[in-house]
Amino acid sequence: MAVSFETISGKLEVQRSKNQYRMDLPNRDPKPAELPKSISESLSAQPLEILKARDFVLVYPHESDVAQLVIDRPLFDRINLGPGGVAVTAPGTNCDFVSRFFTPQATILEDPVTGSAHCSLAPFWSERLGKKNLNARQISTRGGELQCEVLASRVLVFGHAITFATGQIQFEA
Repeated sequence: MAVSFETISGKLEVQRSKNQYRMDLPNRDPKPAELPKSISESLSAQPLEILKARDFVLVYPHESDVAQLVIDRPLFDRINLGPGGVAVTAPGTNCDFVSRFFTPQATILEDPVTGSAHCSLAPFWSERLGKKNLNARQISTRGGELQCEVLASRVLVFGHAITFATGQIQFEA
């Protein structure tokens, strides 16, 4: 059974796939970009590469660079990226790539696990590593593991989820 959502990004679908959930998301292949000064100044270390789709994708050389990155929140919050954010990423030591995801002016600065960021991260690493199926880890404090499959116009993201609420919805015709 699948659940579909109509969003600003278009139709998003989530369904159970064995013991995981699969999200069918748009492929947002990031392109080279310039980093706004307010983001650059807020980073404890500067990236090797800067790309952008909906989100900025900042590429670092090592997993430890991503793990140790510190964001100066007052400086970071000077910019409004609308629904976008900043994904920082590097090759992984025990997976294809790692990431963290930050959103300026949000209640929570760092998202624990961000499926939508992989709309850009997976296509980038797919091209860089020459593979369509990738193992990813988001290395926030809570963190999580995801598997990504890159298609021409979509990215399938597989991962585990914890049920925090159940209920019933009644639709009237």
